[in-house]
Amino acid sequence: MRSNDRGVAVWFTGLSAAGKTTLSQLVEQELRGRGYRVEVLDGDMVRQNLTRGLGFSKADRDENIRRIGFVAHLLARNGVIVLVAAISPYREIRDEVRQRIGDFVEVYVNAPLEVCEQRDTKGLYRKARAGELKGFTGIDDPYEPPLKPEVECNTDCEQVAESAGKVLRALRESGYIE
Repeated sequence: MRSNDRGVAVWFTGLSAAGKTTLSQLVEQELRGRGYRVEVLDGDMVRQNLTRGLGFSKADRDENIRRIGFVAHLLARNGVIVLVAAISPYREIRDEVRQRIGDFVEVYVNAPLEVCEQRDTKGLYRKARAGELKGFTGIDDPYEPPLKPEVECNTDCEQVAESAGKVLRALRESGYIE
């Protein structure tokens, strides 16, 4: 591993099934292949292991993002490139986490709601539309897109490799990778 790397939190935000996890995994592979220290904090995995007791109210969602941001900050300040793949629907809490971390690259994984619903392998959108899931982001709870993300990936019309290339280019242009 490299010892003089600058850490950064790369925050992938977007609707469920927009492609955050897929994209972060490809970026992770690319960076690991180049010898960088990388960790992925996937929203689903974090909820299972770190924030299990939190629900989906706005307060709980904000707390979930704060906790993910805290872990990302610890890793980034120790030279790790942290890839966070979490819906993080509310702009204010994303901005709060950005301020705390400092070294932060926001990636808006943008796909239309209809596309996300078609991709939905877990059936969550179907359950939300049927009223079985309340407070589901994009259906009966808002998603607030970033106003000025460093990167926007339109996963409905880009190949995942093209989107990953945009993220890597932004990291290179910001001085986080060579």
